[in-house]
Amino acid sequence: MNLAQLHTDVIRGKAGGKIIWQPRIGCWLQDKRFAGEKLPEPYEGLTMPGIYRELGCSARIYEYNSCFKKKDDSKVRYYSRDLSEVLTEHVIETPAGTVTAVNEKRPSSWFYVQKKRWVKTAEDLKVFAWMEERSAWEFDREEFQKQKAEWGDLGAPTIFMPRVNVQNLYIDLMGVENAVFALYDFPETVEYYFRILEESHERLIELINASPIEIVNFGDNVHASTLSVPLFLKYVLPSYQRRNELLHKAGKFTHAHWDGDTKPLLPFAKDTGLDGIEAITPKPQGDVTIEEMKEGLGNDMFLIDGIAAILFNDMFPIETLEDQAKKIIEYFVPKLILGISDEISSTGDIERIRFVGRIVDDYNSRLK
Repeated sequence: MNLAQLHTDVIRGKAGGKIIWQPRIGCWLQDKRFAGEKLPEPYEGLTMPGIYRELGCSARIYEYNSCFKKKDDSKVRYYSRDLSEVLTEHVIETPAGTVTAVNEKRPSSWFYVQKKRWVKTAEDLKVFAWMEERSAWEFDREEFQKQKAEWGDLGAPTIFMPRVNVQNLYIDLMGVENAVFALYDFPETVEYYFRILEESHERLIELINASPIEIVNFGDNVHASTLSVPLFLKYVLPSYQRRNELLHKAGKFTHAHWDGDTKPLLPFAKDTGLDGIEAITPKPQGDVTIEEMKEGLGNDMFLIDGIAAILFNDMFPIETLEDQAKKIIEYFVPKLILGISDEISSTGDIERIRFVGRIVDDYNSRLK
């Protein structure tokens, strides 16, 4: 089966009611590789695309993000220096000032912990505003062809955009606590930075719209326990609406990544202009029921993912996974790209992915 074509048919409403099974397995694979753990057969020695082909399911191919290159002003200088065996300081020097961050290596993962964030003061934030104002974007067509050759027909080309205003401040620059203080202590500087960031992202959107990428995610990692309803309505919602207005002019399919608690924000999902929401997590892992997810998205928005990740661990009977998968299908077809909210963990049972695949195949086979 050409899963890239099925993926496109599903989002365009041309799949005849069929759905696509598109789980994310990156965490499972990367954690095992970091630990030097041998993969269970028949997956040992396979590439990521090879594992997807062996599982017989589609991939959400965010690797296409490598096709979009951000270019800084020539006066910007980056360098790093080790402070200890585990601590590394990263430095950005610009005509507007110098900012630093400190990262700590951990023994359990390739991913670092941020011990010191890039931005603490209004002056630090002005440095990033200066950089964003002078940034440019390029599309690498050769890289696009490279990714297409590697991933083939496992899924339609997909990217995620940089995080929107408040989420950028929380995750990329400041951390939640410092960012909340910044919003109240120096709001004029923060809102100036948000305007500059928006302009930079609109330059990226011009490039996306001219590219062969059809599916655009807003990679925001929204969590309602940190992104309050007032902040969402004041900053995030207008930005979402503007982004979607621009992207939809070029026929792009859009969705945003909401992978934390979502219950307080779901009533506003239909106002965003998005085609769907990715990674909303139902109970027993998230804070919403499937019924509440359906009420929030209605009949016009897609659910991307939907099955709680912890159900792929053997602490839960496989019948619980089966029941949730079938209920998600029942509630959201045809506006559904079924997946894991949002990834199978390193302790999950990879064969449960094959199990859900059989549920999807059985459903699709019964359609005329």
